[in-house]
Amino acid sequence: MEISIITRSTGQHEVLTKDKICGFLHQHLDEFGDPIADIAKCYDYAFTTGYGGFAIVAHEGDKILGATIINETGMGGFIPENILVYIAVDAAARGKGVGKGLMQRAIDHATGDIALHVEPNNPAKFLYEKLGFTNKYLEMRYAK
Repeated sequence: MEISIITRSTGQHEVLTKDKICGFLHQHLDEFGDPIADIAKCYDYAFTTGYGGFAIVAHEGDKILGATIINETGMGGFIPENILVYIAVDAAARGKGVGKGLMQRAIDHATGDIALHVEPNNPAKFLYEKLGFTNKYLEMRYAK
């Protein structure tokens, strides 16, 4: 397994393209997913329109085993500098260290703190806690 980090400075990966990464995330996020258009917006924020960010992809050749997209917030201190927006691992690769490898690379690569949102019933919550993530706030939202 290889893990590739894709940033604005490295440019688009020759095989791990935006469409392939976004399609993978859309397919493998299961009940925790969003429409592919929203995933593509997150990717664009990291690479073209926002403060920046990066994608990390675990793969064997051109077969994606897992992927994550982290957006930089442009803030620090009062809000973490990074938000892990999407992470998914192919069901056939779960339990083999792919998710842990992606998370560790994200932690190592990010400058500053990282926040993420996780549903209470998401089994990945235990991985995040093992890696040192804590539940600091109860998030509340007002939807218009």
